[in-house]
Amino acid sequence: MTIDIDQLTEEELVELNHRIVKRLKFLESFHTHNEMMQFNPGEQVTFEPPGRERQIGILIKFNQKTVTVMTESGHKWNVSPHLLSKVKKMNPQKAKSNKVVNLRKSK
Repeated sequence: MTIDIDQLTEEELVELNHRIVKRLKFLESFHTHNEMMQFNPGEQVTFEPPGRERQIGILIKFNQKTVTVMTESGHKWNVSPHLLSKVKKMNPQKAKSNKVVNLRKSK
C-alpha cells in the first residue's frame, strides 16, 4: 500500500500524525492485554530484571500496561507481561522421586 503524503498540507500531516500515534497506542495496548490474558492473578510467575537474578513471585494485580508481582522476598514489582514466564509445577509423583534420601546411619 502506498500513501502519497507529498500533497498534504502541514495541518493535514499533523492530523495524520495524531491518528497514526493514536492507532499505534491502541495496537500496543491490544498486544499488552493479550499478553496479560496468558496469566491469572494468584499464579506463580518468574522474570529476570536486567542486572539481577531471576525473581519468582505471585501475580497479584493487572495494571494498565504491567502486572504487579509480589516476590518471595516480599518485594512488589511492576513487570511488563512479555517478560513473565509461568512457573512450571512439578508433577507430585516426580517430586516424590526427586526427594533426597539421607543414608547416614544414626548413632
